[in-house]
Amino acid sequence: MSEKVQHRHIPALKVKQWLPGWDRIEFSPKHHRAKPSPHFYLFSLSAQELRSLCGIARRQVSGVLPRAADLGIQRQHDPERSAEISRFVEFGYPWSTLSEAKRKTAEFNDLRKPGWLPTAIVINILRETDERPGGKVAEGDLITVQNDEGNCTIALPYAKWSRTWRPSNVLPLEVIDGQHRLWAFEEDFNAAGFEVPVVAFSGLDVSWQAYLFWTINIKPKRINPSLAFDLYPLLRAEDWLDRAEGHPIYRETRSQELTEALWSHPDSPWYDRINMLGERPSNWVTQSAWIKSLMATLVRPWEGRGAKIGGLFGSRLGEDGEVLGWSRAQQAAFLIFAWQKLYKAIRDVENPWAVDLREDAKRHGVFITKSEDPAFYGNGSLIVTDQGVRGFLHVVNDLCFVMAPNLKLNTWRLAKKASATDTGAVTEALKTITKEPVAAFLESIGNGLAPFDWRTSAAPNISEDLRRQKLVFRGSSGYKELRAQLLEHLRPRDDDVGKAVERAQGPIPP
Repeated sequence: MSEKVQHRHIPALKVKQWLPGWDRIEFSPKHHRAKPSPHFYLFSLSAQELRSLCGIARRQVSGVLPRAADLGIQRQHDPERSAEISRFVEFGYPWSTLSEAKRKTAEFNDLRKPGWLPTAIVINILRETDERPGGKVAEGDLITVQNDEGNCTIALPYAKWSRTWRPSNVLPLEVIDGQHRLWAFEEDFNAAGFEVPVVAFSGLDVSWQAYLFWTINIKPKRINPSLAFDLYPLLRAEDWLDRAEGHPIYRETRSQELTEALWSHPDSPWYDRINMLGERPSNWVTQSAWIKSLMATLVRPWEGRGAKIGGLFGSRLGEDGEVLGWSRAQQAAFLIFAWQKLYKAIRDVENPWAVDLREDAKRHGVFITKSEDPAFYGNGSLIVTDQGVRGFLHVVNDLCFVMAPNLKLNTWRLAKKASATDTGAVTEALKTITKEPVAAFLESIGNGLAPFDWRTSAAPNISEDLRRQKLVFRGSSGYKELRAQLLEHLRPRDDDVGKAVERAQGPIPP
């Protein structure tokens, strides 16, 4: 006679999710879509204990099994991803992404943070009638849901769990979502007492499991990137971001702060002219596009030996130089000042392309003022496009980077350290930058670029040949092409800007 199994009982919440209309759904056990239970259960369990109870039905890549006949729902396990999650649990982000050598030193201990895993592992409890390729769960290994006078518990197949527990046959639980999180808890990982939230279905047919995995991982629409970046101000007070310059989150956060400064400072040409939430329709470049452009230019990291030009705010000035020691307020002021000089130069230019955009605006009843020049802000202007923004940022970054020693950028100092969105600090920096050598250099760049034909391919009244020429600025390849054309336009200048272009591009081949 077999010995009666002693159970460990875990308190759980019983959740009902069922609508009357769902009864009209065509359920089919034959097609692995048997009618599911109207309830699922919420509880918490030690991560290592849960892992020992779980099996995973994975998609197969070997053999000739038709994909429709492959009942596995999980993608193949990526050990490195689980290892990174394990490091994250130990001491959070960004410590988990550091190299092993850096993690072993005390230098980066201040980057340690709690590694919370607050999202639930989704599982299915196998019943005694459920059959899998390995067979059925042995009677003594079954996990059951028990309801006693309103109290719901999950009965585990032992009185006390130990690391040595093994099932007689098939594991009693299936992972629907969360395999990489669970497999982060290797047996040698000291994570005693670390619990994870669990959502448990009971007897859920495999087709519904696949459907549930799809709705969790694939169906949800990704958050609008501009809206996501708008949350980053919540991180601004975190000093660890300044310690993690090599990580994308540092560069994204800094770029978001600079974008907000351009949008919010009253002296900026982009004051209230950036689409901060990515809303449509809008005539302005989105916050997300601005952030990506800053990350590709001024906040670009140094790319190692052989890299000629890095980001002015994110790289060493020269292979053996130092990172520019500007405050965030100085960085914001530098950007605003550079755009001011381009705007002023374009506002004063009378080249045919600018006159044509202004005349077209008048024909459409647009009242033109000096603060709303259609040559800069008009629908036919390349400047107010993603390509135009990045093109100008590329030129400013590249030319200032190669001329950094001549421009004495590190000598510009402010007594007050402040964020890029501290309006007072940015205003003060805007006053002091006018006395720096870089001010005249940025003015020369603006004056040099103003005559460039900034019209888009969709601008009115341009010839068909010119329209075709301007089509090269469209798409991702347009960034590189516009940068190249802007630099070529500046190259003939007989001043420091012309010299900087030659340094950035190299001499013209004979």
